[in-house]
Amino acid sequence: MARRDSSPDFIEALARGLDVLRVFEPGQPVMSLTAVAGAAGLPRPTARRLLLTLQKLGYVRPANGGGFELTPRVLELGTNYVLSRGLWEVARPHMERLVARTHESSSIAQLDGSDIVYVARVAVPKIVALAVTIGTRFPAMQTSLGKVLLAALPPGAAERLLAEPSRSGITPRWQPDEQERAAELREVRARGWALTDQQLALGIRSVAAPLRGGDGQVIASLNVNTHAAETPVEVLTEEYLPMLLQTAGAVSADWAALQSVPQVTVPHAALAAQPHRHAAER
Repeated sequence: MARRDSSPDFIEALARGLDVLRVFEPGQPVMSLTAVAGAAGLPRPTARRLLLTLQKLGYVRPANGGGFELTPRVLELGTNYVLSRGLWEVARPHMERLVARTHESSSIAQLDGSDIVYVARVAVPKIVALAVTIGTRFPAMQTSLGKVLLAALPPGAAERLLAEPSRSGITPRWQPDEQERAAELREVRARGWALTDQQLALGIRSVAAPLRGGDGQVIASLNVNTHAAETPVEVLTEEYLPMLLQTAGAVSADWAALQSVPQVTVPHAALAAQPHRHAAER
């Protein structure tokens, strides 16, 4: 196979292993060796070796009835990212209070190409058209979370991202052209929040606001998600939106405060000397 990158620092084998993990999309929890090879664009022997390597590492396993499936261990890859950011620990108590007040689910998402990816969520048990968990991805333009994130990008950057194909496996109801997208994002920028009303799928209605870092840059978005049959747009925008904006401001303030705390690094030599110092003091 031709290398996708000629740089001497690019490890093609690692890239192919990640390709194999990514072919297990929504609706395809179990895949045969042949299906994996075809979806990843790999020769069958190469796909087999990669799958067996990933099995040894605990990321895939043989499925009942044949084929392969992912294991829960793949969640570590995304969870480590979320925990390394620290955003979940900062946002969680604020989100829990918001959910307690609205009795609706709330989520945080970030952009990945033309999709949003859910990185935090506090949910209430309701039947909705599309299930959401950490790591779920949806087309960004058809979600309130995605509109907020796209609107925060520099001019032209949003369209470049939206030119990338979605990896969500979902065909949204709303298919706007470039002019419609631009008009929608201009409105989001002007008012500072975004609404989506069944543009992704029937029954899904939500409102979202930006989360900002200490430099004022948008780092993620936060939403309140409702069922359209239960919650009118007026309730969402007049009752829930003020609570959401207050919560987003509180999360942003806490995150900015956390970022401003000086990071103290103790030299290795000082750490090594500490036991001797304490012994001398005793």
